[in-house]
Amino acid sequence: MTGALFAQSLVLGVLLGGLYALLAAGLTLYFGVMRVVMIAHSAFLILAAYLAWYFHERTGVDPLLSLVVTVPLFFVVGYGMQRFLVSRLRPITLTTMSVLLTFAVALTIEGLLGFIWTGTQRRVQLGYSGTSIEVAGVSVAVVKLIAFGLAALSLAALYLILRRTSFGRALRATTQHPEAARLIGIDTDRVAGLGFGLGLATAAIGGTALALDYTIYPSLHWHWIGPLMAIIVVGGLGSIPGAAIAALLLGVAASLLQVPLGTTWAQTVFYLALFVTLMIRPQGFFGGRLAQRF
Repeated sequence: MTGALFAQSLVLGVLLGGLYALLAAGLTLYFGVMRVVMIAHSAFLILAAYLAWYFHERTGVDPLLSLVVTVPLFFVVGYGMQRFLVSRLRPITLTTMSVLLTFAVALTIEGLLGFIWTGTQRRVQLGYSGTSIEVAGVSVAVVKLIAFGLAALSLAALYLILRRTSFGRALRATTQHPEAARLIGIDTDRVAGLGFGLGLATAAIGGTALALDYTIYPSLHWHWIGPLMAIIVVGGLGSIPGAAIAALLLGVAASLLQVPLGTTWAQTVFYLALFVTLMIRPQGFFGGRLAQRF
């Protein structure tokens, strides 16, 4: 691999890792607060991507503007999903049953997408879709830069919400010790609902970012759920900083491996990292103390 090709792959890996970090943030919130394995998260990503594409098709306006509608919509849907579906599961079997419940939700969303828009592949065509910027011999597509910027802004906003607001403190208290949080007067059920809504709101942003750069189709969510699950396990379940670090590292690794191995085999780095983590450090490489600090 030449130096220029290495630099190109490295930059693309960082941009891809930033997008992975945003997509995995919601999954981390679900598990961190409620111990829910949200298989349907990637299906909601694709739903948001379809809504962004449809918004652009009908109005001709940049799909980023669809966020004004989809972010609050997904927040409300997430809140309602936690309050009326997830909260009804028995605590002793919550993690296991949440897999089955959200798996059914994912299949439902996939079926609805296929019913409404058929299985035809869709792609958002914008004036800047084929535009690239070249810096020091490295060419980067504008849509990838926009997606990375959107991910960085969203993660920064999420960090400020969790660190600087009373809701964020209540959410972190619920994550670290729900019984103690209830003893000091925190309505943990309401906080869990709001946390779930916040996680699904990140899916709206991530899905819109996906629509800018990827061809979408109803079953695409199965391609994403594996790498995203690997990221949150490697980063440490419940640790948003850990998920962000793992996303960047694995994104860069996958990008560098694409040159000698091809796209399909490069994706196996996520599953190898998952197996190694489960064998050596099941709590994740960036969990524990780092998770407690967030």
